[in-house]
Formats: sequence, structure tokens, C-alpha cells
Amino acid sequence: MGSESREAAPGDNPGAVPPSRSEDTWTIGRLLSWTTDFLRKRGSESPRLDAEVMLASVLAWERVQLYTHYEDVVGEPERTRFRELVRRRADGAPVAYLVGRKEFYSLRFDVSPAVLIPRPESEFVIVELVEALKDQEEPRVVDVGTGSGCLAVAGAHQLSKARVTAIDISPEALEVARKNAERHKLADRIEFLQGDLLAPLADAPPFDAIISNPPYIPTADLATLEPGVRDHEPALALDGGPDGLDVVRRLIRQAAPLLKPGGHLILEIGTAQEGPVRDLLSDARTWDLRPTTRDLQSHPRVVHATRAP
Repeated sequence: MGSESREAAPGDNPGAVPPSRSEDTWTIGRLLSWTTDFLRKRGSESPRLDAEVMLASVLAWERVQLYTHYEDVVGEPERTRFRELVRRRADGAPVAYLVGRKEFYSLRFDVSPAVLIPRPESEFVIVELVEALKDQEEPRVVDVGTGSGCLAVAGAHQLSKARVTAIDISPEALEVARKNAERHKLADRIEFLQGDLLAPLADAPPFDAIISNPPYIPTADLATLEPGVRDHEPALALDGGPDGLDVVRRLIRQAAPLLKPGGHLILEIGTAQEGPVRDLLSDARTWDLRPTTRDLQSHPRVVHATRAP
């Protein structure tokens, strides 16, 4: 969303609201309607959802509570805080960073600009992981480039006896991930290590699964990303090099010796990368390829291979 001439936000003076006293009353319903229209004009792809998430955050409510309180009047202190969030959203800041959280796999995750915002497409990594390991008693899993910890935490939450090692090169990201593990009472089953890809595990015994949502955006494509992503999310978590596969290549090479025979490598990919990534895993002496998982838009989303015996 751009930052051209700006309309007054709810509660601004002068001119933001009609002058009569009755119309000066800003109910929840009126705030949501006004803000939805305002954000739609500024280019938001989900203006109603954005408005609801921000207002619920300001009121310290669950979003569903808004639906039964449409006629409640919002006080000036809350409107002031909401107005500031709306302005920042109109200037392109992602809602998840504004409210400091994002839902993933039905779990709440705290987020900051140090980490990539969890996305629904990444949930297919967890679907694959759970299906692959559901019959194993105490599987050992590695999450490479953990960021917010969404994959590590959701995996440990779904696999109640799994032990997970979460790795990230960013100490700031690891701090966010640790807090998310603590929030969901999973810190006792998740180990956090700082380092580049699988380097911290060079001498570790092999694992049952390695999962990752690696950087996979080609460098030249970064400038074309939606401004909320391009200007606010960490480039380290997005930039995959000239063809988007620099990190994927390194990760595949490092993963093979750290997986048990039959162990799983599960990678999120970009929509145009199915063929190239499967080609990287085409050595039958090392990998057995499984069918690619597609997301809800039928885009290739997760490549899954197992370590050959």
C-alpha cells in the first residue's frame, strides 16, 4: 500500500467525522466499516481482516468478541491507539508486526521484524511431517531456519513425543522462537542452536526428519514483492540467490549425512521451483522422491524426499 495523500483516520480532527454529536459516536461496528473502506482504498488485500485484527489487539480481545459488541462505543484512548495502527498499516507495515503476533496451525506465535511472518502455505510442511512420523515413538526432528519457531513448535505440538532441534543464524530470531516455545510449554522438547544451516549439527547422530522453509525468492524478484514483504520482512529469510535455490542446494548437500536411512527431508518451495528442486534430489543412490504437495491454490508447495537405504 502506498503513502500518497492520506485521509483522516477514525477520530481525527478536524473533518474526520461528521460534526453532529450522534454521529460523533464511534462504535466498534462503525470503526470497522470506516477502516475497512479506508484500507481497501489504500490497497490492502484483506481490509476487513486487517481492521478486525488491529482493533481486537487494541481492545485486548479475541477477534470473535467484536462480532457480538458492534454497538459498543470505543473510547478515545483506544481510538488513538487504533488510529496509529491504521496509519502504519496504510503506509505498508504488515498487520502481524503491528500487533506482534500471527496464528499458525491454530497456535499463536509472537512475531517481530526479526522473523518472517508465518504463512498458511507453510502449514503443509507440518502436514507432511506429521504424516511421515506419526507412527514413530520418539522421532528426532531438525527445523532449519526456524525464524519465529512456527514449524518447530507446531511440529512438537502435533507430535507429542518428538524432540526438535531448531536452528537459525539470527540470534534475534532465536529469541523470538524460544519465547514461542515457552508460550506453548514446549521448551523442554525443543533445543535452539545458532548457526548456518546444519553446521551446528556436524557431529550429531542422524535424525528422523529435517524440515525447512528456506529463503527461496530469486534476488532479482525481491524488488517486485508486495511492499509489506519487501520493505518490512527480513531479507535474510527471503533472498535465495540468483535463482532462488542457493540455500536449498546447500541444505540438500548437508542433509543427506544427517538423516537416518528412510529419514525425511521436507522443504517448502516457491511455486515455480518444483522441477529444479526435484532435479537436485534426483540422485537415486541418495534420495527417494515422494509426490510434491500442493497448496490450496494447487501450487507446488512442499518437496518431500527420503534418505535412500
